[in-house]
Amino acid sequence: MSANRPAAVVVLAAGEGTRMKSATPKVLHEISGRSLVGHVVAASRELDPEHLVVVVGHAREQVAAHLGEIDAEVRTAVQEQQKGTGHAVRMGLEQLGSSGIDGTVVVVCGDTPLLTGDTLARLARTHAADGNACTVLTAEVPDSTGYGRIVRDRDSGAVTAIVEHKDATDAQRAIREINSGVFAFDGRLLADALGKVRTDNSQGEEYLTDVLGILREAGHRVGAAVAADHREILGINNRVQLAEARRLLNVRLLERAMLGGVTVVDPASTFIDVTVTFDQDAVVHPGTQLLGTTHLGEGCEVGPNSRLADTVVGAGARVDNTVAERAEVGEGATVGPYTYLRPGTRLGPKAKAGAYVEMKNAVVGEGTKVPHLSYVGDATIGEYTNIGAASVFVNYDGESKHHTTIGSHCRTGSDNMFVAPVTVGDGAYTAAGSVITKDVPPGSLAVARGQQRNIEGWVARKRPGSAAAQAASAVTEQADGES
Repeated sequence: MSANRPAAVVVLAAGEGTRMKSATPKVLHEISGRSLVGHVVAASRELDPEHLVVVVGHAREQVAAHLGEIDAEVRTAVQEQQKGTGHAVRMGLEQLGSSGIDGTVVVVCGDTPLLTGDTLARLARTHAADGNACTVLTAEVPDSTGYGRIVRDRDSGAVTAIVEHKDATDAQRAIREINSGVFAFDGRLLADALGKVRTDNSQGEEYLTDVLGILREAGHRVGAAVAADHREILGINNRVQLAEARRLLNVRLLERAMLGGVTVVDPASTFIDVTVTFDQDAVVHPGTQLLGTTHLGEGCEVGPNSRLADTVVGAGARVDNTVAERAEVGEGATVGPYTYLRPGTRLGPKAKAGAYVEMKNAVVGEGTKVPHLSYVGDATIGEYTNIGAASVFVNYDGESKHHTTIGSHCRTGSDNMFVAPVTVGDGAYTAAGSVITKDVPPGSLAVARGQQRNIEGWVARKRPGSAAAQAASAVTEQADGES
């Protein structure tokens, strides 16, 4: 095993988080496509630890179920009562074996979504290189008020104490280096020291920070690794901090995308999830949200004012003022404005879903156009077909959904109703205003509407003196005068 590869990572996620004022456990609140604890688990996985244990407590069934969904190999340990961070770590180690484990144990907080795998790896490297019994991840902050200060030995640079703000002297309060709550420990020494932690404090709890003093008293070295960006260690305790973390993470994600060759026209109004991917020369216009596993192909354009979730946009496609969920947009296709692509929609290359079009579970062939004001649900449409304006695919009979198939090179008229199940063959036409209830053979023209009948003089008889009657009378009088 690599010296820098931890034997275990223990994630502390047992707290209730009352300051969130929410029925949702704090660690399950989401930013940028992942829960808070999900971000921490993902960063921890970058260390490739032998074991990854999350300590759960409040709403443990809900948290454990979520962990099983995002990482099937995560192990959980239960802290029945929240008796402090030291007690939580002890519960986590007991899950791995009561005698402790050989190698490095990294302890992280489950509410630090900005923490990166690179920073955790640097902590593990420093811990191994310096031969520490414990290495604290620290950060230098502009304002250290309220944080535990890191006190170092002037000669060796070793950490001699972590002093809480309320207990600090004036000189110690001037220190800007603070404790992040993230540590790397020698696993055997940690297990032994946790057994010696006392609870004779105002809270009656086992504090993990007490382990540092125990290790130093036993003659072991306690060191520190300084985070490159102090914002990484920010913990989330309320909705204000949640929003700030989302903003910071979004900036990080957009910078990564732009450095990878994506044009983001207005980063301030653009939001993306951590799982979104891009090809070069994609363009994202203002007011756009890209969520889940959305992927933007080379040279495509999305936005303005679009929200795409778990959607693939092909190279060179254009998506404007659109909401899409679990959809596929083919290369060179155009979507929008004001279009809704629901799950199961697949647009072929150079296809079009135009203004005020809604599609659901619809496969649309190459070059086919649904230009405007239409609903296409549970349908397959072939290549190079044109669907007339204000068409509705009538897919629901009140109990079951049914499928419509329209072939290639068809021309359907405006204001058509396709009452499923029904098939329109290749090369067929349908007349405007038709309600298609029977299959249309290839190459046929389907006309399904009543014959027009004009009743002359009806307005004058039924609406005498009305504006319509007067207008009609004027035209009649003019015609009589010209004759």
